Amino acid sequence: MRRRAAQHLAGTPATARSGRAVAAAVCATALLTGAALLTEPASAAAPPQPAAACGEGSYQAEAVLSGSTWTARRGSSVVYTGSDMRAAMQAAVNSLTAGRTSKERVVVRGSGSIGAGSRVSLPSYTVLDVCGTINVTGSGSGDQAPVYARGVRDIEVQHLTLTGSPLYGVFLRNVQNVVLGELDMRLSGGLGVRVDNRGDTSQWTRNVRIDNVYVSGASSHAVETYGVDGLTVGTVTARNVGESGLLLNQTINATVTRVDADGAGTGTGYAAFRMANRNGRVGSSYPTNIRVGEVIARGGGRGVFCVSESGGAVIDRVNLSNTGNNSILIENCSNVNIAAQSGSVTGGGEIRLAARSEFPNNSDITIQNLTVTNSAIRESPCGTNTTFRNNTLVNSSQNIC
Repeated sequence: MRRRAAQHLAGTPATARSGRAVAAAVCATALLTGAALLTEPASAAAPPQPAAACGEGSYQAEAVLSGSTWTARRGSSVVYTGSDMRAAMQAAVNSLTAGRTSKERVVVRGSGSIGAGSRVSLPSYTVLDVCGTINVTGSGSGDQAPVYARGVRDIEVQHLTLTGSPLYGVFLRNVQNVVLGELDMRLSGGLGVRVDNRGDTSQWTRNVRIDNVYVSGASSHAVETYGVDGLTVGTVTARNVGESGLLLNQTINATVTRVDADGAGTGTGYAAFRMANRNGRVGSSYPTNIRVGEVIARGGGRGVFCVSESGGAVIDRVNLSNTGNNSILIENCSNVNIAAQSGSVTGGGEIRLAARSEFPNNSDITIQNLTVTNSAIRESPCGTNTTFRNNTLVNSSQNIC
C-alpha cells in the first residue's frame, strides 16, 4: 500500500519503513560471507601521508628547464637537451635503471607544453614529481595523456599540474599499486583521471590510491574508474566539469573520503558521485564494500546516482542543493545506504528510487537521516526491502511504498 505525505511543516518527521528488518540482517550476513569466498581481498592501501613539497628529497633523474632549453640528466650524464618538454621527461624516465624492482624517482623542474596526441609513459617502479605546469595543446585521439601507464606496477605521481585540453590528464590501464598524490587540473576539455582494466578485463587493476585531485573545466569526468579492486580516494574536487565528479564503474573494495562537486554534469544525467556497471558487485552479491564519507553537490546534474546493477555502498553524509536533475537517483541497485549519519537535500530534483525493466529491481535500499527542503521523495516502482527512516520533510512531498 502506498502512503502519501504532502507539504509537511518544518520539523515534522515523515518516516516510513518497508521490508523485513530481520530478513535484511540475515541477507547482509550471507552476502558478506559469500564475498569472502568469491574474491581475494585486495591489499590494503596505505593511508595518505602529508605531502612533501614538490621536488624535495632524493631522486635518480631530472628534467630541468633553463631559458627555453630542457635538459634531462641521470646523475652527471645528460640524456636529452632541447626544447621539447615531453621528450625531456621521457628521456629522464628512460634513463632509470632497466629491469629495476624498486622505485626510482624523476623530478621535473619547469613548465611547458605537451601535445594532446602524445604521452609520457611510466614503466614499473617509477615515481614522477612534476614541479611546474604542463599545458596540453592541439588535438589527438585514443588513449593519450601527459601521464600514461599500461600493464605496469608500483608507480607514483607525487605532484602534477595541468592546463589545456588533454584527451586524459592521467590514463592508467591494467596497473597495480598506484599512488596519485596532489593533482591540479584546470582544463578546457577532456577527462581528468581515468584508471581502468579495459586492456585485459580478465584482470583487475588493483590497489590504487588517489590522495587529492582538483579538476575544473573538463568536458567529461573529473575522475573515473573501471575494473578496479582496491581503491582509496581522499578528496575529489570537481568544478564545472561536463560529466561526473567521481564515477566508479565495476569497482570493488573502495573507500572515498569526500566528493565535492559544483556544476558537475550540468544539463545531463551525470552526477557529483555516480556508480554504474555493477559497481560494488562481488560475484553475484552486494556486500558492503563501497564506503563514502561525504558527497557535496551544488547545481550540476544529479547529486548521487546509482545505476545498472550497482550497490554494496554506504554514504555517510550528503549535502546536495539545487541540482538540475535528481538530487539522488537509485535505479536497479542493491544494498545502498544513503546518509547513514546525516544529510541535507535542498531544492533541485527529487530523490527518486526507480527501475528499468531490463535489470532486477532495487533491493535493500535505505534512505535515512535526511532533511529534505523544497523537494520530494518518490519510489516507483516499489523495491524489495526499502527503508525510509528519520527523514524530515520541509515544504516537501513524499510518495513511497
